[in-house]
Amino acid sequence: MTRIDRLRRRSRPGGGLATLLRRRSVQITVLGWLSGNALVLALAGDALPFDWPAATTRTPGEYLIQTNLGLAEVFLLTALTYGLTRKRAIPDLAERAPERAVAARETLLMLLYGAGGLALGFVLARLAGWHPFALHLAGSIYGTHEHVQPMESIAWACYNLTVYAVVPLIFFRRRYPAEALNLRSNDRRADAVLIGVILLLESLVQIAVLDPGIFDLTGRQLMLGVPLTFVLYLAGAVLPAMIFIYAILVPRFMRLTGSTATTVILGGLTYTALHIWDAWTLFDTPGNAVLSLLFLLSTYFAPGMFKTVLTVRTGNAWVHVWAYHALAPHVLADTPNIIHVFDLSAAARN
Repeated sequence: MTRIDRLRRRSRPGGGLATLLRRRSVQITVLGWLSGNALVLALAGDALPFDWPAATTRTPGEYLIQTNLGLAEVFLLTALTYGLTRKRAIPDLAERAPERAVAARETLLMLLYGAGGLALGFVLARLAGWHPFALHLAGSIYGTHEHVQPMESIAWACYNLTVYAVVPLIFFRRRYPAEALNLRSNDRRADAVLIGVILLLESLVQIAVLDPGIFDLTGRQLMLGVPLTFVLYLAGAVLPAMIFIYAILVPRFMRLTGSTATTVILGGLTYTALHIWDAWTLFDTPGNAVLSLLFLLSTYFAPGMFKTVLTVRTGNAWVHVWAYHALAPHVLADTPNIIHVFDLSAAARN
């Protein structure tokens, strides 16, 4: 058996849960997740230090329950995705990446480039008097008591789109075809079915569990806020994540590890890292820094893994964009934030 044959065999799912749990990367991840839960309870005390509107009314334990339920939902969506794609010819993403030495060099350079983008985004945003630029606009998911300026949101979207999407795409498209970057569907009908099912279920879960404030908006606010939210978050969060992680890094993770499970875990970790400057994070004390890192992981690690699952099972980075990112959660969850940023409540009254 050649090395390529062994790599293909390892990258195919199989063996069930017992085989999955025997993987060292999975064992480390499970242990890390459980340890993180225990560490939050040990460090947080009675309340979390973050600037969340609901932080004074909910205990750290309640937040942990929410994040663990979110992880359980991701597991269920993953099982559903495997079921819906079981009859498909699953693409070998490792074969879409270059040979191992080149893949390792490109992966390292991309990670360093991403770290540089985060550092530059921190400096430029602070010089302008804004929140540091990360993958989410200030006020996303948890909300904030601070006002975000319209120019800040536009600059955030333009910066992220340029740094994490446009520049990497130009660089890699000169060297690799669209299929090698997971930018082309090999089964549009199957992709459309998967997108529709996941989008419907995720939307229903968000509506039932999170009670998004979008349903409290007026018709005029929806007409103004929904397209604006869609465009801003598509540019500032969705396309940057898609190109940087799921088009470029995921095939290289597969080439380097030869493991679907490890690739999914690395996809989740990379997605989490791009949110390091979320506006609510605190790094003023060691305890707050640890809590910030733990809640970044509890918030973004599972969604980042599921986005990787969708990419690995379809070979199409666009699937996660429409099934599990651009519309749900962002349009559903973040339209009220954009209404507040652009003061569209006042516009609607006029």
